[in-house]
Amino acid sequence: MATARDDWRGAHLGRLLGEAMRRFDERVLELMAHDPEVPLALSNLAARQQVSAAHIHITRHLALQGSRLTELAEAAGMRKQAMAALVDQCEAWGIVRREADPLDGRARRILFTEAGLGWLHGFERAVARAESEFDESVGEQVAAVVRLGLEVYAMP
Repeated sequence: MATARDDWRGAHLGRLLGEAMRRFDERVLELMAHDPEVPLALSNLAARQQVSAAHIHITRHLALQGSRLTELAEAAGMRKQAMAALVDQCEAWGIVRREADPLDGRARRILFTEAGLGWLHGFERAVARAESEFDESVGEQVAAVVRLGLEVYAMP
């Protein structure tokens, strides 16, 4: 049965969460593009908008001690093939490298390179600043409630 109202599609919680995440990720990438401590080649990629929110999945989910592709894809909620394409691109950019897994000679681990660690530290600074801007935008009390609510909702 069709509904008489159409406004709900642009204002439901899922849509708002998606738009907020898109805006947050765009701001993080913008901050990284202008961070003098991020390796220049990588900040240039961000400035030219060649790094997307999809690439942020690697930054968010790659363990410091390295991860197997299947682990990385699962953590990011992506298919293995899609994650492999992102890893290939990040490897070409010098953010990550692949090496033999010491626990299984048939497997490969993905690790941050030195430049990739610089990228990761830039990501950490940019996230902190974007969170601070969010706090200023909505007020610290609202921001605290939003964080608590999202933690409860996202971590069942």
